[in-house]
Amino acid sequence: METLPLRGLMMLPALLIAAACAPTGSAGEEAATPASPAPMASATLGTGARAFDAVGPQETVTLLGNEPFWNLTITADEGLWTTPENQPGTRFAIARVAGNGGLGFTGTLEGKPLAATLTPGACSDGMSDRSYPFVATIAWGEETLEGCGYTTNQPFSGDPSP
Repeated sequence: METLPLRGLMMLPALLIAAACAPTGSAGEEAATPASPAPMASATLGTGARAFDAVGPQETVTLLGNEPFWNLTITADEGLWTTPENQPGTRFAIARVAGNGGLGFTGTLEGKPLAATLTPGACSDGMSDRSYPFVATIAWGEETLEGCGYTTNQPFSGDPSP
């Protein structure tokens, strides 16, 4: 029998491809555009591709989106999911998976598999004047959420409190 985290992990390659190609925001907004290629690790994946290493394991990663508003903060092996209705947030275990061209995270949130991807690309949340260095995509159960991301070492630019 397949476990939920394994199911989320199996969805990760498709999410990495979709996140790298999908525009963010609604119609009329500027789509996320790929940034310069990120540095790659010396370790290779099975096909000879190199694993993404532009985000170090010590960095805190923040993924966020709107309509609906959501925020996922990842520190080490723990995720913190917050929404306007759940300000204290829900903590859950999360695993990091380096892919080719992006970084993935998998876990189970509220009984549903969650797979999050972070890929290099200029991103705007469409509501502030901030610019983010990463595009974020989350598959949570049957829902797909799109947004932006940043890390402690690669922050967003713009007003810190718009």
